[in-house]
Amino acid sequence: MIEGGKVHYNGQRSKPGKIVELDATLTLRQGNDERTVVVKGITEQRRPASEAVALYEETVESIEKREKMALARKMNALTMPHPDRPSGQERAPRPDEI
Repeated sequence: MIEGGKVHYNGQRSKPGKIVELDATLTLRQGNDERTVVVKGITEQRRPASEAVALYEETVESIEKREKMALARKMNALTMPHPDRPSGQERAPRPDEI
């Protein structure tokens, strides 16, 4: 994720070895979603996810933007429904095609 340029540290592209400081802003892109988080704490060791959640906070603007984009994707999916599965009769070759 970092090597692909999907992580920005204080507005600039980051490398995997970047030292993170408190109150730094990280922008993470995952597919269509973009999250902006603020670093609230740092630990020396890798900790469980339940503890790691307390070390950062997603910004309100980021949450609102992601929710708005998710709603737009859902609305777009409703306007362009996927075709149903073809029945056996529809898949079978017609006599004039043989």
